[in-house]
Amino acid sequence: MGHAVNPDKKYEQLQQYLDLTVTGAPASPTLMKILKLLFNEEEASYAVNLPLSPKSLGHISRKTGIEIERLDEVVTRMAEKGLVIDLDYKNRRFVMLAPIIIGFFEFTFMRHREDAPMKELAELFEQYMKNEGDLAHSVFQGQTQIGRSLVREEALTDYSEILDWERASKLIESANLLSVGLCACRHHHSHLGDACERPQRTCLSLNYGAAALIKSGIAEEIDTKEAMDILQQCKEAGLAQTGDNVQRNPTYICNCCGCCCGMMQGIRTFNLKNAIVSSNYIMEIDLDSCIGCGKCAKACPVEAIEIREKIGENGKKKRWAVRDEELCLGCGVCYNYCKKGSISMKSRASRVFTPETVFDKTIAMAIERGRLAPLIFDDPTKLSHRALGRIVSALENTSLYKATMAIEPLRSVFFNNMVKGAKAISGGVDKAVS
Repeated sequence: MGHAVNPDKKYEQLQQYLDLTVTGAPASPTLMKILKLLFNEEEASYAVNLPLSPKSLGHISRKTGIEIERLDEVVTRMAEKGLVIDLDYKNRRFVMLAPIIIGFFEFTFMRHREDAPMKELAELFEQYMKNEGDLAHSVFQGQTQIGRSLVREEALTDYSEILDWERASKLIESANLLSVGLCACRHHHSHLGDACERPQRTCLSLNYGAAALIKSGIAEEIDTKEAMDILQQCKEAGLAQTGDNVQRNPTYICNCCGCCCGMMQGIRTFNLKNAIVSSNYIMEIDLDSCIGCGKCAKACPVEAIEIREKIGENGKKKRWAVRDEELCLGCGVCYNYCKKGSISMKSRASRVFTPETVFDKTIAMAIERGRLAPLIFDDPTKLSHRALGRIVSALENTSLYKATMAIEPLRSVFFNNMVKGAKAISGGVDKAVS
């Protein structure tokens, strides 16, 4: 008697594995259809053996028992399809499975493709990301987010107050490599037939993020001048700049519109006001000069401005703009649309927390979402003391409840090894000073 085979099993396992990433992948029949279009059965089988954080190809081969030549062949093909992140570092190849966000959704739509059913994928992603809503709540839960708003530098009166990592121009000028691809969100909507008319060749990748996308053919390398020209073009088109939520070695700058951007749709559609971390600035309105023309309200990508009016004692109508302090991203797009000079960008009362590196951001997100264990469980004994120290530091600065929830799944392996490592370090220090 033959055994029944469940052809969906591989894809169910892949969905469950992707749901361990810090941004998640909630189960849905729609997601299953997406996975079947993007991953063939062999790739789905390989995907669940790939790490969720970068590991060398040799390490993956030893851990899985897959011959490195075969692994190299499959991983290369998957990287070209945008299903894995493929990095070169110090003459070694590092690979990780791409999450959905920021990952294979963007890598699918950052270029024109004839090898994939783009319209069908666009419709399925729209259903999964917007109509169903579980993914948005998974991605944007917590306080630490994948993106942060970058203020328009020209809207500031005192440049000495703004730090280099808050300035889109400085992020571009200091990057060691730059690339550009299509805006995944507007390209996605173009296949739905409802994209806005803003330019699409606007998605800037920086540093090792650019290196990975160039290597896989997802984006094209550009120089600093072209990147600055794209930035200026995007500002003139009324697009808001959203950067990687880190201080050092950011990997991207998005140029976002409120109508197509997935992050901004998280704010506008699902009322997830923290989906994009605000800049350290906020819009301020001079009520004496504001005439309530409404141009700023129309330009605001997250609808944080409304126009109010009343009839004064003299019988004349008075109109003025009012911004929602909780919703304002501090992007400064509104500044460029005010012809009366009534809008300025002022420093917020307290500075917004920005993680130092992608590592710190990812750890903070994992702790907040209860997903620290899957992130490091691949081999916790091989975490460096420096990495362990940064994880412990993040836990120390997290509420007791969240820290406890994050540590609990790690007790059997990670936490015990962390204690052993701490004892080893302590012993070494004791011997050194004695």
